[in-house]
Amino acid sequence: MNDTVPASEPNRRPTAGPSKADLILRPALVAGCYVGAMLTIAMLGALVAANRAPGLEGYAFERNVASFSLFGILMLLPVLRFLNRPLKMFVASMTAWSILSLAYDFAGIYFHNLFSVLQRTPFEVLTEGAIVYGIISVAAWVFAIILHARRHPLTPVRRQRTGTISSHR
Repeated sequence: MNDTVPASEPNRRPTAGPSKADLILRPALVAGCYVGAMLTIAMLGALVAANRAPGLEGYAFERNVASFSLFGILMLLPVLRFLNRPLKMFVASMTAWSILSLAYDFAGIYFHNLFSVLQRTPFEVLTEGAIVYGIISVAAWVFAIILHARRHPLTPVRRQRTGTISSHR
C-alpha cells in the first residue's frame, strides 16, 4: 500500500488498513451475525407456529420440544466454532444474542403480551444470554489453562553452569 500523497491531491490523507483488532475479531463478528440471524428465524418460526397455526395445537408439546431443540443447537454453534478461543467465542455469542434480543424486542410489538406470557423482557433475555455465554467462555479459558499447565512443566529447568566451582550439585 502506498502511503504517499500525490501532489495533485494535497488534502487527501493516506488511508490505513484494517487494525489488528479488526482482523482478529472479524471471524467472530461474522459468525455472530449469521448465528444471530438463524436464532431470529428460529424464534420467529416458533412464535408463528405457536400463535398462527391452529392445526399444530394438538401437538403443542412436540412443537415446543422441536423449537427448543433447534434453538439449543443454534446456541451451541459459536461455542463449538470457537471452543479453543474463548474471546472469539464470547464475541460471537454476544453478537448473536444481541441480534436475538433486538428481534425479540421487535417481536413483542407484533405479538401482543409476548413479554408477559414468557415472563422475560428483552433486557432480561440479553442478560441471561450474557451470563450463560460468559460462564461457558470462562470455563473454556480455564480448561485451556489447565491443559497448557499439564503439557508444560511449571518449574523452569535449571541448567548447570560450566566452569564454576560450587558445593551444591
